[in-house]
Amino acid sequence: MATIISDLSSPELIPALETNMTEFFSNWGRATGRELYIGKDYIRVLTGIPFPVLNGVFRAQLTPETIDDAISDTLAALKTWKVPLFWWVGPSTKPSDLGKHLEQQGFHHAGNMTEMVIDLSILKEDGPQPHNFIIRPVENDEALVTWVHTAGTGFDIPTSIHELIIDLERSVGVNSDVLHRYIGYQNGVPVASSAIFIHSGVAGIYMVSTLPEARRQGIGTAMTRIPLIDARLKGYRVGTLQAMEMGYPVYKKLGFQDVYSISMYLAG
Repeated sequence: MATIISDLSSPELIPALETNMTEFFSNWGRATGRELYIGKDYIRVLTGIPFPVLNGVFRAQLTPETIDDAISDTLAALKTWKVPLFWWVGPSTKPSDLGKHLEQQGFHHAGNMTEMVIDLSILKEDGPQPHNFIIRPVENDEALVTWVHTAGTGFDIPTSIHELIIDLERSVGVNSDVLHRYIGYQNGVPVASSAIFIHSGVAGIYMVSTLPEARRQGIGTAMTRIPLIDARLKGYRVGTLQAMEMGYPVYKKLGFQDVYSISMYLAG
């Protein structure tokens, strides 16, 4: 078990944040019928599901001699698996101008995310509660199915591949020591999702989504805050997530701080 990161100034913080994210996605690669390549040069996850977030390359450590082969090998794998993929470029990526090489071989820059952290001691347990809203953990297969459909709709994932994602998540498992999922219900209807992944001494928040008709009520805030409070009760002191533009103001209001930027390059 990794040592719990106790403060935001720790020199171990950034490596822990990167590893937490990489391991979250690698869980999909370890599922039945998927592919996970872990090498000194990079980590690659292929699930066979045609949605880019579900396939990715992480932690590239490439040299001028290995860049072209690594990119070509990945493009060949995408043709075999018939899926799109995000190549994630973060602070530890080598070389620092990898994005330029990716674009030269057909990838295109698909946007940036901000890695953010929060000192869990500042989180309030009694934050504002949306009207007629309750959060429940996913504890069985029926709830897992509901979670996938809710997250998929919130993220605009085509309904035609929801069943493929359900099979993937079943292979990952309903619950584990490191992964817990949550569903938000309003008036008894599932309207929001989130998950928490405990790894490398930090608590990572993932898959935070709210259905369009339930937005701007503080539901995304609640779906982020409650899992982090659960992590704090288990002794964790640092929470982390990757924020896109829409969620960024929500996380800043909760008390998250910027750490670094992540660029995403899309192929396939």
